[in-house]
Amino acid sequence: MSIIISSNGNHAVRVDKTSFDKEKFLQEYIYENPESIPLYDIKSDIRLLVLAREFRTESGPIDAIGIDSTGELYIVETKLYSNADKRTVIAQALDYGASLWNHSNDFNEFLATLDQHTQKVFKLKTTDKIKEFFELTDEEVAQVIEKAKSNLNDGIFHFVVLMDKIEDRLKDLIRFVNQNSQFDIYAVEFEYYKFEKQEIIIPKIFGAEVKKDIAVSTSSSSSERRKWTEEQLLEKAKSEFSNEVYLAFKKIYDFSKFTADEVKFGSGYIHGSFNPVFRHVCPRSLYTLSTDGNLTFNFEWIKNDDIQELDFINRYAKVLKESGFTIPENYAEIKPSVLIDEWSGKADDFINVIKSII
Repeated sequence: MSIIISSNGNHAVRVDKTSFDKEKFLQEYIYENPESIPLYDIKSDIRLLVLAREFRTESGPIDAIGIDSTGELYIVETKLYSNADKRTVIAQALDYGASLWNHSNDFNEFLATLDQHTQKVFKLKTTDKIKEFFELTDEEVAQVIEKAKSNLNDGIFHFVVLMDKIEDRLKDLIRFVNQNSQFDIYAVEFEYYKFEKQEIIIPKIFGAEVKKDIAVSTSSSSSERRKWTEEQLLEKAKSEFSNEVYLAFKKIYDFSKFTADEVKFGSGYIHGSFNPVFRHVCPRSLYTLSTDGNLTFNFEWIKNDDIQELDFINRYAKVLKESGFTIPENYAEIKPSVLIDEWSGKADDFINVIKSII
């Protein structure tokens, strides 16, 4: 295919399609120009923020990891048509997703790794870059992070495969996978033209035309945030946990409900959570307990430059440590979580910690 370039209708020049010489060039181009991925054909207001390149996993480095304003995660892979079997790129992308999911039990570690990339490129932490890029409030950023955490724990990703040419068999495979799975795979074909100092990219996306009628992350519902109620939260917890863990979960919830000034419910699509606010000590929630099994201490969220707030955080961490909870050394900079095994047997101890600091 050729295109015609002219200047005000004069000096028309035919430009033939050019091949990408190296995958590295395509990777660099996408990282610098993520808007060239036509996600707007899926939903008009999707914007992609590329958080990391060459993100290391046990299955190898992922070319790029991105996020949108609702916390949906994108695994981006680039392959040139010269690769022998084009269909293997799908298996490779899924392998990366499986590797991320298998090691998703510590979301804070995942976020810390992303921070290393965003600090290096943007001089900002991941949450700050998300806030800046999408122009969000602190509370909205927290909702985005909560959704991303839920998606990571449940292995729900959007896979985007970028190629200079996509054969029909690969298109058919992508349509089949999208029709019969809870995740999305999109193939993006780039037509590349170069004329003097100008570059012209014409992107085409495949896979977005499949409409999936399933109850998890889909192209039509991925941007919706669920509004949890108390009844739904407790029902979800009962279905997820053993009876012993559920009773511990409910004990902490009941204490929060009857002691806090307000209990806010999270907006995760798969998992519910609650965030109690004790306004007389802090305008933000001190902790978050989720049906994914994580009890999170919101040090970073409640931190500001006020000395009194810093003293409060230090006292909060000190009492938690004295009660046997695992608190990392850099606790004031993050929101560390503990898993079911650590908090479910210490519901009374945790409640006493909160009582002592409020």
